[in-house]
Amino acid sequence: MATRKLKSRIAGAAPSADLMGESEGETLLPDANFEIELELLLEAIFRKYQHDFRRYSRASLRRRLQQALRDFHLTTLSQLQDRMLRDTALFGRLLQYLTVQVSEMFRDPSYFRAIREHVVPVLQTYPSVNVWVAGCSSGEELWSLAILFEEEGLASRTVFYATDINPEALAVARAGVYDAGRLRGFGENYLAAGGKRSLSDYYHAAYGKAKFRSQLIRQSVFADHSLATDSVFQEAHLISCRNVLIYFDRPLQDRAIGLFGEALARRGFLGLGSKESLHFSAHGDAFEAVAAQERLYRKV
Repeated sequence: MATRKLKSRIAGAAPSADLMGESEGETLLPDANFEIELELLLEAIFRKYQHDFRRYSRASLRRRLQQALRDFHLTTLSQLQDRMLRDTALFGRLLQYLTVQVSEMFRDPSYFRAIREHVVPVLQTYPSVNVWVAGCSSGEELWSLAILFEEEGLASRTVFYATDINPEALAVARAGVYDAGRLRGFGENYLAAGGKRSLSDYYHAAYGKAKFRSQLIRQSVFADHSLATDSVFQEAHLISCRNVLIYFDRPLQDRAIGLFGEALARRGFLGLGSKESLHFSAHGDAFEAVAAQERLYRKV
């Protein structure tokens, strides 16, 4: 297996309309100049900042960039490109539009139930476990898995690898601090996912904020990693990459799934989002469905 040291550089990960269907609503079609400027902007971002968004879903990028233009009080992508090339701080702000940072704890509870039922019994036979949460965003998926692994007696022997291309999102994931009111709303998801206690048992709340207990991820690695440009960095027994592939075009989806197949240990598990599938992937034959409706697969 190819291994390498994770880079201390920002790089990318996110979903396509091919594996499933674009999950965001439609918008008015931009004019021809917008399309030309879009290509030039994505190329400029890649050359200047080494972020590769060139194979991301165009429909999603158009919507997000149109919103960025409104918020930055600009009229064209050419103006945005000019400022972005000369102002690294503005690029940091732009990155928040180019990456999707929408998540919740125990999203799609049946997915986590499937992990408890089909994955945990296998992982409990291993002396040590590696879990890769790819495109972890602000960390809700990571902390959900950490709680599940704690309840199943796996946390002490598990190393969690949480990766994303957005440094601000990674910082939030690492800190494990969220709005307390928002967390209380995830209690129902937690119980539906097979939770054995109360979600509030895992965090301390004060002054409107809630911080998860750090021992839940006592062994963890947070790093930037791009499914568009980076390679495999570690062997994993479970990879959870949910609601990321829907923002990729078909070739980039295939690249990402190929990386997952390479990273997974023999008979390792792969979890995808509810609108994602391996049916049309070039690497689909490398996996078998464990819980098809929950998009949980196992390496053949």
